[in-house]
Amino acid sequence: MVEESLLQQETPGHLAASWRTGVNRRAFSRPRSLLSTREKLAQLRNRRKRPWDDKFDELVRDIRTHFREREKLFQGLWEEEKAQREKDRQLWTAEMDWVRQMWTKSQKEKDTVGEDKEMNGPGRVKEEKRNRDVCKEFEEGSCKDTSVQEPLLLKSWLESHGRKFGHFIDGKWLKPDGRETYTVKNPTTGEPLATTIQGTGEDVNKAVGAAKKAFESWSQLPGHARARHLYNVARTIQKHQRLLSLLESLDSGKLIREAQEADLPLLVRHFYHHAGWAQLMEVEMKGWKPLGVVAILIPRSFPLLTLTWKLCSALAMGNATVLKPASSTRVAALFLAEACAQAGLPPGVLNVITGDQGLGEALALHPGIDKVAFAGTAEVGRCLRRAMAGSGKKLCLQLGGKLPFIVFDSADLDSAVDALVDAIWLNRGQVHSAGTQLYLQESIAKDFIQRLKRRMGQLRLGDSLDKTTDLGPLASEKQRNALESLVEEARAEGAEIFQAWASLPSSRLFYPPTLITSVYTTSRCVREEIFGPVLVSLTFRTAKEAVALGNSTPHGLVASVWTEILPLALEVAHSLQVGTVWINSHNMLDAASAFGGCKESGYGRNGGKEGLYEYVRPTWEIRPHPNIVDLNCKTFATSPGSDLPLIPGDKKAPCSIVSELKGNIPSVDRTYKLYYGGAQKRPDSMSSRAILDYAGKTVACVADGSVKDIHNAVEAARKAMPGWAKQTAHTRAQILYYLAENLELRRAEIASQLESLTGTEKEKALLEVDLSVQRLFYWAAYSDKYGGTVQETTLYGASVLFREPLGVVGIACPDQQPLLSFVSLFAPAVTRGNCVVIIPSERYPLLALDLYQVLDTSDVPAGVVNIISGSRDHLSRCLAEHQDIQALWYFGSKEGNIQWHHDDDDDDDDDDDSPHKQGSALVEWASAGNLKRTWVNYGAERRGWSDPQEGAGEEFLYQATQCKSVWMPMGDIFAN
Repeated sequence: MVEESLLQQETPGHLAASWRTGVNRRAFSRPRSLLSTREKLAQLRNRRKRPWDDKFDELVRDIRTHFREREKLFQGLWEEEKAQREKDRQLWTAEMDWVRQMWTKSQKEKDTVGEDKEMNGPGRVKEEKRNRDVCKEFEEGSCKDTSVQEPLLLKSWLESHGRKFGHFIDGKWLKPDGRETYTVKNPTTGEPLATTIQGTGEDVNKAVGAAKKAFESWSQLPGHARARHLYNVARTIQKHQRLLSLLESLDSGKLIREAQEADLPLLVRHFYHHAGWAQLMEVEMKGWKPLGVVAILIPRSFPLLTLTWKLCSALAMGNATVLKPASSTRVAALFLAEACAQAGLPPGVLNVITGDQGLGEALALHPGIDKVAFAGTAEVGRCLRRAMAGSGKKLCLQLGGKLPFIVFDSADLDSAVDALVDAIWLNRGQVHSAGTQLYLQESIAKDFIQRLKRRMGQLRLGDSLDKTTDLGPLASEKQRNALESLVEEARAEGAEIFQAWASLPSSRLFYPPTLITSVYTTSRCVREEIFGPVLVSLTFRTAKEAVALGNSTPHGLVASVWTEILPLALEVAHSLQVGTVWINSHNMLDAASAFGGCKESGYGRNGGKEGLYEYVRPTWEIRPHPNIVDLNCKTFATSPGSDLPLIPGDKKAPCSIVSELKGNIPSVDRTYKLYYGGAQKRPDSMSSRAILDYAGKTVACVADGSVKDIHNAVEAARKAMPGWAKQTAHTRAQILYYLAENLELRRAEIASQLESLTGTEKEKALLEVDLSVQRLFYWAAYSDKYGGTVQETTLYGASVLFREPLGVVGIACPDQQPLLSFVSLFAPAVTRGNCVVIIPSERYPLLALDLYQVLDTSDVPAGVVNIISGSRDHLSRCLAEHQDIQALWYFGSKEGNIQWHHDDDDDDDDDDDSPHKQGSALVEWASAGNLKRTWVNYGAERRGWSDPQEGAGEEFLYQATQCKSVWMPMGDIFAN
């Protein structure tokens, strides 16, 4: 019992300390039981021995021996720790002495004209000498990769080409005579890297010719063969990954750390991922075929990664490509082309030509190009859209934008600050996904800004090959001047400017990290995209206000939401009008995740299955080759038409459209009005258009819609859009089923109308009504079966793809099968949550106008379906120029406007200047205003609306939706 009580009263450490020092334990605030224990031991020694005393003495000796040994061990460890601390102290003292010397040295050379106490860039004085020697010392003692093999390998490859590069066409180098040259320089040092040539139209012809020749064999290869080629390319790039990262860094000024750790692994991942899509094309992309020759135009930001996004999808689907890199970033793309050839990629499948912006335009407008994939600024994207209008080529645009970085008061502020620094100053802020717009909840704004300024002061600018560098140089001095002008303009408007000037190199291509606060929402730095390390901060009070601010810009590329409340994060992500949302993260990219924008950030996707649709067309479709000449898009279809509607007394048509009943009692005249906002409205023009049947007889007069009517219809659709998009998929399906039910009830009446107007047989008329009912059932079934997928990315978490409605969709219907085409076009748009403004068949609009009552009795909400009759081209122009229309589908007919000609002259349907082709060109040209998505047929009447594949199918779903990728990382349990 004594032994147990003794062991329970004190720990071995306490006994060791007390026996060693012999000091009263009360002085150390330890248990008072030690003194009573010693007294008890003394009493035990003085009294007569008992049988258990020997065992007790032995136990005490063992305990003393054990603690003496532990004391020696602890003493040795303490001596080692003491020596290490002394060593660290000496090292720290030496470092502080060095920093103090460098600081004193730099202070002596600093201008004494003016100085900001916070080192935040005063508005009146520009510091020209800032810590130059400090930067020099950092560069000399930095973690720059000085491995001998890598620079020698890079130099060896450059010297093997004599540091002079031509085009890479048909699997070999081509250096034509008489070409101007362009010297690619290292943005950090300004030293020449290599000399390239400026291509001409002749070079474009050669590259496109080689690609067309290669396409014939490449597109016929089995999917497995193309998969092997892409796999071999991925393996080859991995073998040269270090060399390619060095080229990327020296070519574009990107940090070597970013190129090695982010860009190159993702580049390889894309080739592996799309090798899988090439293997599965016959199964997963059944019913689609490659386009032909794809022109790829890429910017100077993310040159290799942007190229790979588009190249892999195009090659996997069997297309051949012609690449034109940016003028200042050419060498890495040329190396990639040579590496692909080394991997066994067939000649002509990948061709690279170099030149200025004019060469890119010549490539995009070349008649042998079937698709143009462009990445760049919105201004250039608009010019390209207008230049390509009516050419029959597909176009996808990946443009810039102002990324909203939204931080709520429930967010982890330290993590948000670090992510923001990576977001805005990734690649020197010269990327379209940079977080240039910071929105802070007012309750945390002051604290967050202080943390951000502290973090900005720790950023280091320097050589892009230095792994410890945070920011490299800008692409050009022109860009730096533009940034200075923008910042000074904000300063003049009263904004607060904070700039981290510490360790700024002397080169003019470097610009300090900049934070702009207390700025108005109307300021240019808030409205326009900033291409550089400049961050603009605004505040908000509620989540609703944050969403409104995030959607206030015309751009819609990516967004970042920071909060620990998951329901709030998901609701904000759902409400933001962008293509990608990162929750509590930023710059999460993967080959399996669709990436792209909406609004003025372009259309089309890169990555995942969604990116494949940009490089295929339906197997039944033949690529149109319209030749639009002398089309003045500024004046075409500005009025309803040159031919006036029929007027009373016209000798070319019967005077009366009212039939007589028995007993000389006339029938009641029927007035066909416009339909928008759930009600019938008279046209603003207060005029009507006569409708003729197949025999040329006037059968009715319909309202002649105008610009004001289109405006009213779009306004009604915009008002109905939020409620309709938030309706459950089941509710939308029930409404379409009900619509089909009511249409079936009027089957005989509508078939009779169809027969009298078009002259078709009664059986065919009934069949068209039946197919219309069947088409409504088809799209009702898809209401809840195309909502999205979970993307299998490399993220530890969930990357979910949501297929969202576009918004307000304008539709111009053809004259073929007027009822079935009308239903086949508006039903897929409505079932996916869009609201439509639809122009019925110009020649036979009565079949659509007869559906007013069907819509009213089928519980279709007001404003979801709006019908405006009139001139198709004129009304289509009004829709194309409207800024609140997100997409426009134009299906013109060969008849164009000729139904208003009443003479017997035959029109040449093959005339390249016929209205149907001009209408398609007009829609594409006018859509450049707000860069809306377009789907036109160039007047081709090859689509069979009765065919399930041509009149319905996956193509309609793709055109009626846009996808949004939401990234949600995990991490509370197994994150560490």
